[in-house]
Amino acid sequence: MATLHDAPPATAGPPRDLPAGADRPGRGLVRKVLAYALLVVVAALVLVPFAWMLSSSLKRDNEVFTIPIEWIPREFRWSNFVEIWDRIPLLTYLGNSAFLSVTITLLQLLTGSFAAYGFSKVRFPGRDALFLAYIGTIAVPWQAYMVPQYIMMQRAELTNTYWSIILLQAFGAFGVFLMRQYYMSIPDELCEAARIDGLSEYGIYRRIMLPLSKPALASLALLTFVNTWNDYMGPFIYLTSNELWTVQLGLRSFIGQYDAEYAMMMTGAALSILPILAVFLFGQRYFIRGIATSGLKG
Repeated sequence: MATLHDAPPATAGPPRDLPAGADRPGRGLVRKVLAYALLVVVAALVLVPFAWMLSSSLKRDNEVFTIPIEWIPREFRWSNFVEIWDRIPLLTYLGNSAFLSVTITLLQLLTGSFAAYGFSKVRFPGRDALFLAYIGTIAVPWQAYMVPQYIMMQRAELTNTYWSIILLQAFGAFGVFLMRQYYMSIPDELCEAARIDGLSEYGIYRRIMLPLSKPALASLALLTFVNTWNDYMGPFIYLTSNELWTVQLGLRSFIGQYDAEYAMMMTGAALSILPILAVFLFGQRYFIRGIATSGLKG
C-alpha cells in the first residue's frame, strides 16, 4: 500500500498568467528607453536651429546659405563677435531691451497677481462672469486692435517713447489666468482665518498670498521677460528713434537695400539670447514647479 513517503515530490507548476493590462518583466524598461529616445530626438530637432545660428555666426556672409549646410565652418571667424560692437551700438540696444523687459515684467507681476487674488479669493457679484470675459480677450488676435491702440497712443503723444509699450503691455490676461490657477490651489481657510484676525485684503495679499506663490510668480516672470525681450512688432511700430531701439530692431541694421549681412545678424542673435538663457537657468526650478501647480501642464 502506498504511503506518504512513496508519493512523488511536488514540482512547481506552470507560472500563473499575469492579470490583464499588467506589464511583463522588461516591458517597462523598453518603454522607458523608447520614451527617452523620443525625447532626445525632439530635443535635437529643437536645438538644430540654434546650432545652425551659432555655426553661421562664425562664418562669412557667402558661407551661411551653402548647400549642403556646413555645420562646421571652414574658418572660425571669432572676429565677428568683436566687430559687431563697432558696427552698431549693440550695448545700447541690449540696455533698451533689458529696461523694457524688466519694467514690463515687474508691472505684470504686480497687476496679474493682484487681479488674480480678487478673482480667486474675494467674493463679489459677477466675479466669475467678469473673469471669463477678461480671459476671453486672449482669443482676440493682436492684429484686430493694433490700429486702434496706435491711434490712442498717437493722440496721447506717447509714440516714439517707452511709455507706449509699457502701458500697453503692463496688463495681461494670461498672467491673471496663470496666477488665479495657482491661487485656487491655496486653501480658502487661510484667508478666512486672516480676516477673522483683522487682516485687511491688502494684508492678506501681501503677507500670505505673495509668499506662497513664488513658483507661479517665477513662471510668469520668465514667460513675460522672454516675450518682451523677443518682441519685434511692438517696438517696430512705436519706436522710431535709433537710440530707443531694442536689440531686435537693432539687428535690422544689417539688412541693406540689395543684400544683407547674415553672418553679423546671426552673431547679434547669438548674443541676444544670452540674457534669456541666464534668466531661464536661474529660474528653471521655480518655473517647472509653477507650471506643474498652475493647471497648465499637459
